[in-house]
Amino acid sequence: MNELPQQLVNGLLLGSMYGLVAIGYTMVYGIVQLINFAHGEIFMTGAFGALTVYAYVLPDGTSMWIALPLMLVGAIIVAVLVAVGAERFAYRPLRTAPRLAPLITAIGLSLALQQAVWAWYPEAKSARTFPTIPGGPFNIGNVTIQTGDIFLVVVAPLSMAFLAYFVMRTRTGRGMQATAQDPDTAKLMGVNTDRIIVIAFALGAAFAAVGGVAYGLKYGQIDFKMGFLLGLKAFTAAVLGGIGNIYGAMLGGLVLGVAEALSTAYISDIPGMGQFGSQSWADVWAFVLLILVLLFRPQGLLGERVADRA
Repeated sequence: MNELPQQLVNGLLLGSMYGLVAIGYTMVYGIVQLINFAHGEIFMTGAFGALTVYAYVLPDGTSMWIALPLMLVGAIIVAVLVAVGAERFAYRPLRTAPRLAPLITAIGLSLALQQAVWAWYPEAKSARTFPTIPGGPFNIGNVTIQTGDIFLVVVAPLSMAFLAYFVMRTRTGRGMQATAQDPDTAKLMGVNTDRIIVIAFALGAAFAAVGGVAYGLKYGQIDFKMGFLLGLKAFTAAVLGGIGNIYGAMLGGLVLGVAEALSTAYISDIPGMGQFGSQSWADVWAFVLLILVLLFRPQGLLGERVADRA
């Protein structure tokens, strides 16, 4: 029990990263009902965009306190360009096609982005070292926070607050809500739905890029395959919270992160369950949680927010 506060903090930090990526899934699905399975790779390209700025743009020896904001800008620019390009050239031509067509396209785009990064970074065959923030760790009572986690502590609440303000208080945000409810009526009322959809892709990509930088700072390395599994977990978080619900995406991420941290910490202590508490089983328990939620509350923790367009 002495470890419980530490495990809860670990889970909340991990869940914040899942939530940042899950927001992109839920925004796109809520507006165009597309499961963008390439979103995990957008998260990955954002991380490599930040690494590119640090390794090839900034002078050697640049302080991380100066480099980090520039890396974050680079990550967001790369991720947004990839996401907007995908929407324009891969998804928009298939908007009226059967749903299976864009789904297969998303999977193909995911593989294409992996190979593109692998070709751009030949060293990405193995994990690339990611710069970390110097200093730390910091102890608060029985809880230890690594320096890289401080970035998540700061940006996750700020990102969520910005998104809430944008969606609820701005004209574009209200246009996104109208498009999600009924795109045809929204278009008749003067809403440029194509622009709204592009903004949704761009916003989701920006949050994924922030999550990619947080991942690199937390683990100290990135690779071209990192987006696949984390993207699946982020999609799981979106479903847990309620697909189409942006607040549910962050809540689902937090629940998933805490469940993963507690499972790896305590399941091995149960008699006969020692082999099921290793880190390699954390992914399994995450999807077990998803199955349980789908069985007992298929609409998610906060409920779906997807209009019926049948």
